This record gives sequence, structure tokens and C-alpha cells, in this order.
Amino acid sequence: MSHFMIIGAGECGARAAFALRENGFEGDITLVGDEPITPYERPPLSKAGLKGSDQPKFIVERERYDEEGIRLILGAGARDLDTRGNRVTLTDGRSLSYDKLLLATGAIARPFPGVAGGAGRIRSLRNHADALAFGELLREGSHIAIVGGGFIGLELAATARKAGADVTVIEGLPRVLKRGVPEEIAEVITERHRAEGVDIRCEVSISSLEETAEKATVRLASGGTVEADLVIVGIGALPNTDLAERAGLVIENGIAVDEYLRTSVPDVFAAGDCCSFPMPLYGGRRMRLESWRNAQVQGVLAAANMLGEHEPVSAVPWFWSDQYDMTLQIAGLADGATTTLRRDVGEGAFLLFHLDEAGRLLAASGIGPGNAVARDIRLSEMLIAARARPDPQALVASDVKLKSLLAA
Repeated sequence: MSHFMIIGAGECGARAAFALRENGFEGDITLVGDEPITPYERPPLSKAGLKGSDQPKFIVERERYDEEGIRLILGAGARDLDTRGNRVTLTDGRSLSYDKLLLATGAIARPFPGVAGGAGRIRSLRNHADALAFGELLREGSHIAIVGGGFIGLELAATARKAGADVTVIEGLPRVLKRGVPEEIAEVITERHRAEGVDIRCEVSISSLEETAEKATVRLASGGTVEADLVIVGIGALPNTDLAERAGLVIENGIAVDEYLRTSVPDVFAAGDCCSFPMPLYGGRRMRLESWRNAQVQGVLAAANMLGEHEPVSAVPWFWSDQYDMTLQIAGLADGATTTLRRDVGEGAFLLFHLDEAGRLLAASGIGPGNAVARDIRLSEMLIAARARPDPQALVASDVKLKSLLAA
């Protein structure tokens, strides 16, 4: 009987395991994760996960793995991969053979230069244990310094402020959310954070991070300092490629895969945050996406292709972030856009459409309270997938439904 093995028990790996069963695979499935708890959702870690709950939001309950015949090995990562012998050696010494392998090893927090991070007062947020440690310090009167004004940093800032903590966000670039978020939307988010009392400092360079048992200190290149009870480093993530590199797989901003999520080695696939792949929708451009939905979608796609379905990557990239009562959503990639159009969709809510010089819709960005932009972003996503060239006047007219443009 065939044995399919999945290294990485996160969103991608767990979804792939269940998708194998849903697609009729009757062989053995082993899902390996280095954390001691069953797979859980990571987006809540920067929000509800910081409120002190001992349990994360599990993807499915533990019994489901038993019911589907999925063998879980937790608390043991993969140490070595022998692609010639189709064998994986775990950190606990066990050696397992496989017929097909999926690497869903995710990403790791990018460290601040010269700082190891870990269990002290300078940390990064990547797992449930980190969230629990942060939660103890997110209280009335504490001071949290966040290095990095990206999605994670700003979500943590919002959560900390709601808990009553004082928050300072330090960003080296001219504005927050520089990567992938239009300036017009970034300005809205910045003003909201400042209205909530967050001290956002942009174009500020850091010379070093230091800590003692009582406090952490951010030393600025200008000579000033920021002292805090906790410094959270949120300066992005790196694909977790160590195992793949040691095994000789091709690495290109992550584990390089083709449009079917196949690596450079037969019978080994990769999916989720750890891999880079060509996107036909954007001219075959190779990209790597760090997002909840991409992990889900690629886990399911990898399962299908491990079973020989030969389905290419086709999903439109989609991102979201919740901060206070606002939700930001982005569909597609705006790189290459030459025109941006605005559509107001209600009080405090608007969308931006990004088109190339031929009028093709490449991306749509939206922000507003609650789910104000969710429906229109979903319709925009469908227009992007269809490579549509909608009428610009119709795009900006709030009385013209996007659904009608899709039908056209």
C-alpha cells in the first residue's frame, strides 16, 4: 500500500492530508509537525490568540485524524531527507519511507540582525507558544514596542491597544504596509492607529536591540532609545527551506516548484509559504505567497496532483487583515498597474482598482468597517481571474454593480 508523507502540520499540511482522503486515496498518510499540539489556525495568533486562552483554534478536532486514518506525529520535526531512498529521518531518530512526499514547512520569522530572539523580552510571533507569552504582557500600563509596520506588526498593535497597553511601532520605511498595500489605504490605517493612541514612527533606523530581565531597549540610529516591557520583531518571514536545501532541491526564494507544485526531485511536492511557483495569471512570474488562503488552496491542490490530477496553480492571490473594527482585503497583484481607480462603497469604505495599460484588471484593494468591502473584493477576484478589461467608468460608479461587469 502506498505511503504519502507530509512534513509540516500547519494549515497547508493539514488541508492536504484531508484532501487526499476526500480525493479517494486509501493508502497510508503520515502528517509530521514539530509542535506538540494538533494543527491550528495561525491568523488568530495576532488577535484573539493573545487573550490568554490555553488552546488555539484547531483546524479540526483531534478525533478527525483518527477517523480519517491520518497518522499524526507531533513534537518531532524532519531532520534529514534522502530523496534517492525516499526516506525521512525525524529529530527523534525515527526513519520513515514514503512513496510521495509533500513539504509544507511554512516560514520562519525573519530575525533582527544580531538578535537571536526567543524566550526573553525580544521576541517574534510565529506560533501558539509565542502568543501565550505575549498575552501575559499585553495588559493595562505595559509598554510594547513593535519593530516593523507590516500586517503582523499592526495587528499586534491593535490587539495590544485594545488590551490597554501603550504601543510604539517603529518602521524603517517611509510608511507602514509598504509591501503590497496602496498608500491611500495605508494612510487610513495609520490615522486609525494614531487615533487609538499608537505611536507610529516611520523612517526610523535601529542600531540595536538589547534586553535585561526587567526591560527591553530599542536603540535608534539617531541616538535616542525606546524602552519597553516587550519588543516584538515583525519584519517579515523567511521560507523554511533548510530540509529541502540539505536534500539538494532547487531553491529560488523558497523551494522552487512548477505550476503543479512539483519540486526538482521526483515524487516530492511543496506547497504554502515555503515554496515559490510560477503564476500563469501574471505571465508565469515566479512568486511566493505568505497567506492563509494560499496555504489552504495549495494544500488541496498538492493533494490532487500527488494523486496524478495535473492541475496547475490558478487561484488569485488574496490577503486580508483585521485591525480594530476595520478590515483590509486585497485580491490580485498590482505590480505592473499603470492606472488606479477609486470606488466608494459606503461610509468609511472604498475600493481601489489597479489596471495595466491595456485596461486589464490586475488587482483590487479595499478597506472599510466589518465586511463592507468583502463582497466587492470577491467579485473583483473573479474579474481578475477572468482577465477582464472592465469599463473604467463603470468601475468607479457606485451605482453599477460589479456583478454586472462580471456578466459582461
